[in-house]
Amino acid sequence: MNLQLQDQFFIVCGATSGFGEAIAHALLAEGAQVLAVARTAEKLEQLQQQYPSKLEYMVADITEPSSIQPLLALVGQRQIHGVLVNAGGPPAMTAVEATLSHWDEAYRSVLRWKIALVQAVLPSMQAAQYGRMVFIESASVKQPMENLVLSNAMRLAVVGYVKTLSQELANSGITFNVLAPANHATNAMNRLFKKRSEQSGMSIEDARQTYVQQTPVGFLGHAEDFASLAVWLLSDTSKFITGQTISVDGGVVKGTFS
Repeated sequence: MNLQLQDQFFIVCGATSGFGEAIAHALLAEGAQVLAVARTAEKLEQLQQQYPSKLEYMVADITEPSSIQPLLALVGQRQIHGVLVNAGGPPAMTAVEATLSHWDEAYRSVLRWKIALVQAVLPSMQAAQYGRMVFIESASVKQPMENLVLSNAMRLAVVGYVKTLSQELANSGITFNVLAPANHATNAMNRLFKKRSEQSGMSIEDARQTYVQQTPVGFLGHAEDFASLAVWLLSDTSKFITGQTISVDGGVVKGTFS
């Protein structure tokens, strides 16, 4: 399927691991221009060497307020066709373990920076009357997940914000959608394997296998498959889809409207 992304310009946050890396590769394979944002310079340099004419990068922690103005400076006057809003999740812990300091940090690292990024890029999208924003959150917004109290709560706030944006700007040419993954074979899952191992006394590998067993399809998801849906949502062909939170979970979420 030709998604007609040739030379369109995208910002990809968290572009050197997991979902972000897979989506950056998928966009580049479609001929898009990508501004990759991540904290590790070496990995960004390696990515740029693979796509020297299509990819530029910015070494930054996108969750820090100081990253926004340098990002806009790199964008310059170019039209932003889409943004992948993505960064690492909060630590794995129970509600009893989470202190107020943990909650303050979760607000900063899960919600606040996303609002700041949207406010930064939205004016140019409104001027162009076009844009795609895809937020990678978690299936915990559909069904609370064990040991993820910070994610269970704070990512719901992101979904509420995204839904509101989609309604207020429904006829603007800009769409806003959330992808809600569960149980994928990415580094982000390691904190859950470790937490379950600590709680149960089982090995990390045995803890991993419990997640495989709890996934109805019988295996952990692949970032490359996830990326195919994300890239479609970042394309013009998804123009009739906005304000949605789509589970990508191998059947983990049990609700009828998951």
